[in-house]
Amino acid sequence: MMKPNFDSMSKAELRAYVMSHRDDQEAFCKLVDRLKADSTNQTPHPFPKSLEDVAKVQEIIQEKTQKLL
Repeated sequence: MMKPNFDSMSKAELRAYVMSHRDDQEAFCKLVDRLKADSTNQTPHPFPKSLEDVAKVQEIIQEKTQKLL
């Protein structure tokens, strides 16, 4: 059986392939690499360390959600 060209697949197509071929390690690694590459442009956020931090995160999430609606 010939493997598909993972580099030519969209991220959604690759994810669907991985979900239906869970034992394909090569496809999984390609998907992880692609997700990591996409995440390099994201702003890192530290893990909340206190209840006050958790409350702040919840507020930020609510604000961002409201902007999307």
